[in-house]
Amino acid sequence: MAETLNVASIAIVGGGTAGWMTAAALSHHFKNQPVDITVVESSKLGTVGVGEATIPTLRRFYQKLGFSDLQVLKASAGTCKLGIEFRDWYKPDTSFIHPFGLFGQGTKEVPFHHYWLRAKANGGAAPLEQFSLGVQLASQNKFKLPIDKPTSQLEIYDWALHFDAALFAHLMREFSISNGVKLIDNEIVEVKTDSEKRQISSLIFSDGTYLQTDLYIDCSGFHSLLLAGALEVGYEDWSQWLVCNSAFAVQSELVGPPPSRTIATARSAGWQWTIPLQHRQGNGHVYADSFTDDETARNTLVSNIKGKLLHDPRHFRFTPGRRSHAWKGNCVAIGLSAGFLEPLESTSIALVETAIDKLLMTFRQPKYHKEDVQRFNQVTAMEYERVRDFIILHYKANQRSGAMWEYCRNMALPELLQDKLNRYLRNGEIVTYPWEIFGRDSWLAIFNGFAIYPQNYHPRADNMPMDYLQKHLAFMQSQVSQWVADSPSHNDFLKTHCQYTG
Repeated sequence: MAETLNVASIAIVGGGTAGWMTAAALSHHFKNQPVDITVVESSKLGTVGVGEATIPTLRRFYQKLGFSDLQVLKASAGTCKLGIEFRDWYKPDTSFIHPFGLFGQGTKEVPFHHYWLRAKANGGAAPLEQFSLGVQLASQNKFKLPIDKPTSQLEIYDWALHFDAALFAHLMREFSISNGVKLIDNEIVEVKTDSEKRQISSLIFSDGTYLQTDLYIDCSGFHSLLLAGALEVGYEDWSQWLVCNSAFAVQSELVGPPPSRTIATARSAGWQWTIPLQHRQGNGHVYADSFTDDETARNTLVSNIKGKLLHDPRHFRFTPGRRSHAWKGNCVAIGLSAGFLEPLESTSIALVETAIDKLLMTFRQPKYHKEDVQRFNQVTAMEYERVRDFIILHYKANQRSGAMWEYCRNMALPELLQDKLNRYLRNGEIVTYPWEIFGRDSWLAIFNGFAIYPQNYHPRADNMPMDYLQKHLAFMQSQVSQWVADSPSHNDFLKTHCQYTG
């Protein structure tokens, strides 16, 4: 029989967004059970805290804690995000949006894009993005809450938030402490382990005090104080596919009304993000230092920001990849301590959420088995690899000039990604695997945005006369246009429902 390991006490090392989200979720989960939770953070140490864009899973996370969308938007100076606009990624002077929603109205047997491909091959069709309500709202800087009971697939879209990471972490901190979470503001000077470095024994603080718990959660960021430092867990380096390894980040004054989308603009050796909040704008330049130098990268960022800078740009270096194990012994890594993938699709906080979800599923009772650890590690590896492959496609499919972009266009792909691409090119099949964060319509948005079209469409898309299909497509297009016309501007929505007051 598998050994049962009881958990009566938990230490979360590191505050910030990942640490306080973990504390909030666990304190809510164990609110009726005697589990002692302590967050250890040092006010002397800063946090990375540049991540301000999310995907819709964040909304499900805080809703489970009892927060509403409008509460969080107002408390975190948040804005609404309907998707990500990719400027100049396919070629210079091109743009497309990856929405959190569907494209068109398909049937049970045939997804919409096969009907659209048929029309495209037989006299032409309107651009695919005109059949997405999410794309059209985002492109026109409009926003309204999705309706509860859509009457067709055309009305289905989702949304996420841009938020001030420090304000959101503070919200999670207040919630956690109100739920009984303890805070130790101290600096860890030593992590004691057993003789074989399979378990953590205790945390030693700068004033000579210590903390001993049953489970340790590492939210200490890039350096991974517990999992990598104390337990010496290795790292899988994915730099052969994701060549960007550096970033500058800076906040600036907001110029004009905030758009309802993140903007990712390709640069000569990387890309630049633009993230609007209610009170300021987040900016960053992710780049490959083997294809440019730091000074050039910094100047590229600063010269492409309209508003006044609020501080000097901060510099980061990173290695894309993940820890070979996210859970070893009595230590679980969540967030940057478990791995890092550049924020191109805003997945850093999403991977925090999925790690927390796996913990909650493991701890239906405050105990676990070694099989739970193995399962956690297997699923975490798959999640990171699925996100990795989605990001890789953005680079592989480019048609830009420049040494970095040419390298990416010519690089060999991971096996599952190559198979996914081949199957789409062959017959329009969009394959999804277990534990993928992004669904079929997300992959379709990227395929279409990079002008990747299959050789064939599904034969069942021929089940209606062409003139009948064209009428249906025209009707769908007009419906989307009308709904967008009837929607308020994003700025008006924020001012009416959730204006940040500081």
